[in-house]
Amino acid sequence: MPAPTAPLKPVVDDVPATNATNVALPEPDSDEEFALEGMNDLPESSAIQAPTTAQGEDMEIVDEEDRPHFPQVQNDDGSFRTQSRKVPVPPHRFSPLKANWPQIYPPLVEHLKLAVRMNVKHKAVELRNSKTSAPGALQKGEDFIRAFCLGFDVQDAIALLRLDDLYLETFEIKDVKTLTGDHLARAIGRIAGNQGKTKFAIENASKTRIVLADSKVHILGAFKNIQIARSSVVNLILGKPPGKVYNNLRTVSARMKERF
Repeated sequence: MPAPTAPLKPVVDDVPATNATNVALPEPDSDEEFALEGMNDLPESSAIQAPTTAQGEDMEIVDEEDRPHFPQVQNDDGSFRTQSRKVPVPPHRFSPLKANWPQIYPPLVEHLKLAVRMNVKHKAVELRNSKTSAPGALQKGEDFIRAFCLGFDVQDAIALLRLDDLYLETFEIKDVKTLTGDHLARAIGRIAGNQGKTKFAIENASKTRIVLADSKVHILGAFKNIQIARSSVVNLILGKPPGKVYNNLRTVSARMKERF
């Protein structure tokens, strides 16, 4: 019995009539062979092939929900795109920027690998990335400069470069309650406290940093810690006595210590 992949024998049409009786007829069992051999003669493009993996990776082209799955695109051509940021500096923060410039630019240049310069003419700090800088280094550098321009200390603003879960939040006292004149001044005094004791108590209990700039409140810290500090500041703006705010802070700080 010939193999299924054996080539077909050519059919001879011009067989002499005298030898017609000597031609052997195909046996009934050979019908299946003809069917199998006919299927092998189809072109390869029409055959249904299973999805193959690319470069020997265990990866399917279509997932269980029939959605296409493509490998991650990698930048192999080595192209580099230069990006720059310009952070404006308020007039009242330009003198502190000059005084603290020796402590500001080393973390940006050495840690983030950014090109930094202080534009005295336009009152701004200009940042530019390099080939050795990380993808998110430019945004971190901008947040660091903005935090210093809002009034935070250099050591507190540097935490934005070293930690990834720190954020800045800004809101106005008028967003909580519409206050004007002496009422607004008293609300600011309640937030600050006598010699800043209330503000320091909120910062230590919530592990955040707070800056009071006129009617604006800037908070630097983690997401949950910002919520704790903001709720305390909002209660003071609404007229809640500082004693009750202290009690709430003690309860919250005790819970945070138990959690960690």
